[in-house]
Amino acid sequence: MLTKSLFIGGYPVVALGLFALPFIGEQAEPLWLTSLALIAALPFPLFLGNLFLYRTARTSENLNFLFLIPLVTIVLGLLGSVIALKEGQGYALSLISMVIALLGNLTYVFWYSRFGREDNALLVVGKKLPHFSLKDVEGNSVTSADISQQASLIMFYRGNWCPLCMAQIKEVAAQYRQLEVRGIKIYMVSPQSEGHTKGLAKRFDVNMNFLIDEDNKAADSLRIIAKNGLPMGLQALGYDSDTVMPTVVMTNNDGKIIFADLTDNYRVRPEPEDFLRVFDAALV
Repeated sequence: MLTKSLFIGGYPVVALGLFALPFIGEQAEPLWLTSLALIAALPFPLFLGNLFLYRTARTSENLNFLFLIPLVTIVLGLLGSVIALKEGQGYALSLISMVIALLGNLTYVFWYSRFGREDNALLVVGKKLPHFSLKDVEGNSVTSADISQQASLIMFYRGNWCPLCMAQIKEVAAQYRQLEVRGIKIYMVSPQSEGHTKGLAKRFDVNMNFLIDEDNKAADSLRIIAKNGLPMGLQALGYDSDTVMPTVVMTNNDGKIIFADLTDNYRVRPEPEDFLRVFDAALV
């Protein structure tokens, strides 16, 4: 996972740098060609901006636009480079920029976004919730036995730094009354620090329980830990390098698992309506 941490910590900077690449050569390149290079570099920064500005909770699995746009520009650029060459103009840096954008975006979509999870025999529908221990923001111990005393929605999220996690928590907060009237308790679990967790709890002034998984002990025991899953550089903000793979577990009044979403793609997550549908079907 360390290579993924380095990739996501560095590729956004590279993606922005692609805007300047066509302009640093000694030989002038045609405006239309450099424009193609800029278009190829646009999708990833725009995608990241959308995540942080609009707090999207999920995306499509393959994000086709991220690689279709650079691919189209490469084809057009290759056709047009013949014209540029005949006119004695440069074209190499623009094409290099387009290729880097394509390869970087493909790497993000098909490699970085996926965890490669193995089958998890612990979090299976019909089984009892496994034993684990957490802490609340006051330092009190909260165990899986405590959680199993009534129907529960347990969401393991990566941290305040993850825009998709924050958007997903916001969705659950918006429907917490519908869950509450069904007798369901909500638990938000993260390995982040007490300070970060308290800050998040204040942002959502609703009846949800924000818990801390110290040193990722619960995530490790449940086999949902993401070693070195934090984007490189965010350690400076007080986050640990190890985090958790986004996971949602729902239990009934007997502590049995009635739903488990162990997504293998951190951008693909269940819809909030799915939670109500599962609880309504199971808690009759």
